[in-house]
Amino acid sequence: MRIGTRGSALALVQARWVAERLGPDVEIVTITTLGDRGAATLDKSRWISELEFQLQDGRIDIAVHSAKDVPTELPDGLELVAIPERAAAHDVICGAPALDALDPGSRIGTSSLRRAAQVRAARPDLEVLELRGNVDTRLRKLAEGQVDAAILAAAGLDRLGRGAEAGGVLSEFVPAAGQGALALEARTGAVAPDVLAAVSDPGATACVTAERVLVHALGATCHTPVGAHARALGDGRFTVQAWVGLPDGSAWLRDEVTGDADEIGPVCAQRMLSAGAADLLRQAEKVAA
Repeated sequence: MRIGTRGSALALVQARWVAERLGPDVEIVTITTLGDRGAATLDKSRWISELEFQLQDGRIDIAVHSAKDVPTELPDGLELVAIPERAAAHDVICGAPALDALDPGSRIGTSSLRRAAQVRAARPDLEVLELRGNVDTRLRKLAEGQVDAAILAAAGLDRLGRGAEAGGVLSEFVPAAGQGALALEARTGAVAPDVLAAVSDPGATACVTAERVLVHALGATCHTPVGAHARALGDGRFTVQAWVGLPDGSAWLRDEVTGDADEIGPVCAQRMLSAGAADLLRQAEKVAA
């Protein structure tokens, strides 16, 4: 079985984790994506399109993605076949113990439109700077003083063994849909379900699916700051939080819905749309155009 992945340190760690659980007869194939080549587009497909082309051509059997990078609409003939056990979904701040600990005018770095919008909504007195590169590069730029603090995903730091560099958890932020989870993509019907049993987690699948359904129902795109995070409550019910805002943080909506896993996404999306999320999303698209 051939597993396709990006060549970054984090992507390789994730692919090896999957490969170890699928058995000995597995080959990891490294593929360079548009995002790896420095494409400036905000479209999520820059991180996965080449992997999907290789899937469609039959050159690989499974692609391993960070679930947050996978658009809610997949190419014809491809499907998500497994969501493994999820790591921490939250954002963390590096370089400071908390967002409130930063002095007015401090520079905070992120390459995420969602994170930048939530920073501006919470702390309009901070300067948000674009901070690109892989995890190691962003931490190096922080150490060099290019920014005073940086926001990263807890899961990425943990998987690279750098979790201790997080100064604090940004519990007030709503993460991106799928953050902290992996997503395995394959040609429709090409991989037997029993092969994937070792890398498929029902709880994580239910949560990530609810988040993706919510984002899709909102009509959100890569140009709109949107957060969605679902979790199991332990009694058969699930809860999902959603956040939609303008890139400058001047207006935003937040909601939370509890219920069955297959209901919370559509219900939360409808509540957000009724409260004006569609208008915020349209305004955000205009800013990005």
